[in-house]
Amino acid sequence: MRLVLQRVTKASVTILGGPPRGIQRGFCILVGFTHGDTVEQVIWMADKVAGLRVFSDPEGKMNLGLEEVGGAVLVVSQFTLYGNTEKGRRPSFIDAARPDVAVPLYERFLSELQARGLMVVSGEFGADMQVEIHNDGPVTLVLDKLA
Repeated sequence: MRLVLQRVTKASVTILGGPPRGIQRGFCILVGFTHGDTVEQVIWMADKVAGLRVFSDPEGKMNLGLEEVGGAVLVVSQFTLYGNTEKGRRPSFIDAARPDVAVPLYERFLSELQARGLMVVSGEFGADMQVEIHNDGPVTLVLDKLA
């Protein structure tokens, strides 16, 4: 399981030209799954996201979490996080989990974040989406949880 997490002042996703779904302050998370990913990894990652302290305290140190700043989370599925560009000019996505594996894990990740009291907005798995991200800082983290 791999996340690209960005601290944002605002972020939104537009699905197939529909109305944007968005958040203000919080995290925009691009999430991808690979073969063999498990529910245990999803739970671990939800705990990690909910507990991350990357918002500035009054002294300007990254010391506050989402709950302390009233932040929300925008989650967008992103199978291309497992794209391999080592050979040729066209990425291989053989390491990305197929939808029958990835969709249940994606949905569980959303529900695990919500279970931790986070306000969650999401994209639509497999849809054509446009994501607008206003990265704050910029702060971007790549989180991997291997089996």
